[in-house]
Amino acid sequence: MAARTVLAKHLSKILRPLELPCARRRLYSTAASGLKVGYVPEHFSTPLFFAQSEGYYKDVGLSPEFKPFLTGTGDMIKALKENDIDMAVGLTEGWVAGLGNRRAEYKIVGTYVQSPLRWAISTGDNREDIQSIADLQGKCFGVSRLGSGSYVMAFVLARQQGWPGNPPVSFNILGTFKNLRAAVRDREADAFMWEYFTSKKYYDNNEIKYIGSIYTPWPSWTITAADSLLNNEPNTRTIGKFFSAVNKGIQHFRTNPEKAVDYISTNLDYTAEDAREWMKTVNFADDVSVVDRSVIIDKTFTILNDANVIENAEAVDPKTFVIDTPAFRG
Repeated sequence: MAARTVLAKHLSKILRPLELPCARRRLYSTAASGLKVGYVPEHFSTPLFFAQSEGYYKDVGLSPEFKPFLTGTGDMIKALKENDIDMAVGLTEGWVAGLGNRRAEYKIVGTYVQSPLRWAISTGDNREDIQSIADLQGKCFGVSRLGSGSYVMAFVLARQQGWPGNPPVSFNILGTFKNLRAAVRDREADAFMWEYFTSKKYYDNNEIKYIGSIYTPWPSWTITAADSLLNNEPNTRTIGKFFSAVNKGIQHFRTNPEKAVDYISTNLDYTAEDAREWMKTVNFADDVSVVDRSVIIDKTFTILNDANVIENAEAVDPKTFVIDTPAFRG
């Protein structure tokens, strides 16, 4: 139980979100009013960009404002709570951990990416003392922030490996991906976890070293809406319109693969070759308004609880994590 208490305490300490884009080009707002949507400016955001560039939001009467979060899901939890954003696209494990530890004022309303996420485990290329996952037992993991996917998955990894301790590893909060890469070379952290294809460029240039991978056994990216947005029926219709436009953006992504490669390699931190390889592995949802409750409730919550991520799980009703209404279908 001590590990659960440590994690829950950390989750309550939410840092101010960083709003610096990691891309030279970013999603933008075409109007001061409209839906405010948090997102992570990585390759997964490409269909959101296509929905905007092709006018799909405009077609349904929306002009959403997209706000990038360089440090990911954990900071979006705080932004939803403080009404800085209305909706967010982030990592499923981060959303479920936030809800499970009752630090959240949002619900899961949609599925964005159906395929699992490949979390790559990395250390510095100069770290001869670390050659395998087994060498990381009891070591220090760099994380973007407390409550982030990189933080939560370190507990899942420790559980999978059977590492003892409460908590089983220590943490250094480092914020950005750039800081994480520097920290493992400078021995401020021993390892960190990040999406594989985002990390690959830095394996290729010998800045960091690949140690291994862990896959999420659930759809990797889901969509949340703030409770304040959901408490108003006209707003739920707005969510449906947003989903309709995103579905079209996903379809455009699927039917224009080279356009997607060009966008990713030109505007984001990926080579064209890596973008093409990533596209072979990713499966966006056919309909983002659909949430598999059994996966969220029975699988994700259960695994996170087993990994000591959820505090006092018996007092939590995971059935309340998801809201799915016909209005979300446009």
